[in-house]
Amino acid sequence: MKSGAILLDKKVGLTSRKEVNNVSFKLGEKKAGHIGTLDPFADGLLIILLGKATKISPFLENMDKEYLATLKLGELTDSGDNTGNIISRKEVPLLSKERINEVFSSFIGKNSQLPPMYSAIKVNGKELYKYAREGKEIERKEREITIYSLSLISFDKDSITFLTKVSKGTYIRTLGEDIASRLNTVGHLTKLTRTKIGEYSLNDAVNSDNVTDKDLIPVEKMLSFLPMVEVDEELSKKIQNGMHVRLNSNDDLVLVNDKDGAIAIYKKDHKDIYSCVRGLR
Repeated sequence: MKSGAILLDKKVGLTSRKEVNNVSFKLGEKKAGHIGTLDPFADGLLIILLGKATKISPFLENMDKEYLATLKLGELTDSGDNTGNIISRKEVPLLSKERINEVFSSFIGKNSQLPPMYSAIKVNGKELYKYAREGKEIERKEREITIYSLSLISFDKDSITFLTKVSKGTYIRTLGEDIASRLNTVGHLTKLTRTKIGEYSLNDAVNSDNVTDKDLIPVEKMLSFLPMVEVDEELSKKIQNGMHVRLNSNDDLVLVNDKDGAIAIYKKDHKDIYSCVRGLR
C-alpha cells in the first residue's frame, strides 16, 4: 500500500474528486481523499492523501488557507462565480484604492458568514448544491469565520483582484459578494486560486499529469507541526496495539515515531499517561 500526501495543483474545470481519482489511478492506490474542496472553476493547491495517510485528515482540515481571487463587480450570479446565471445587475460606483482598502479593513477579524447554496454542505444527507440545482432554497445557519488578511493586488473600473488568508470553512465566493455589497454594488468571482494550506504552498505542488511516487510526502512530515516522541521497539509494539502508555512528554497531543516512522497520534490523559487518538501503522 502506498501512503503519503501529494501537494496537487488542481486544474480549472475539474472537480476535486476527479483530481483525486486522477492521482489515485496514476499512483495505483485506491484509498484516497483530499483536504479542502475546490470548486470546478477554481484552481490551486489541493492536498491529496493516499493509503494510511487518509487517517490524518482530521488533523489537517483546520489549517488556515490563502487565496488569490478576482471579483467582477456589477453582476451577481446564482452560484457566486462565473459558472452561474446572472440574477442581478447594479451600477458600479467609482472605485479608489483608499475606498477598497477601507472596505477590506472592515472584514479583518472574526465574521459571521452564511454558507452559499452552491456548496457541498449536506442537509438531510444531501449536498446544498443539489438543492440549488433543483431551484430550492434551504435554510442555513451562519458560521463564525476569521479573515486574517485581505490585501488589494489590483483593480480597474469593475474588477478587483485580492489576496486573502482565512480560517477553515470560509467561502471566498461569499466573501466576494459581501465585499461588493459594502462597495454598494453586486459581484461574483471570475477566478479563484488557492495558494496555501497551512505552511504548504502552491509553489511546491505538482500537476496530476506529471505526479509520481517521488512526490509522496511521508505522514510524519505532514504532521511536523505536532511534537514528536521517539520510542523503542518494546514501546512501539504496545502503541501499535493501541495500549495506554507512559510517554516522556509535556505536550497534550504528540506524534509517536519509532525507527520506521510514524506509529500513532497520542493524547495525554493524566500526567504522563497517554492514549491513542489515531493509529497510523
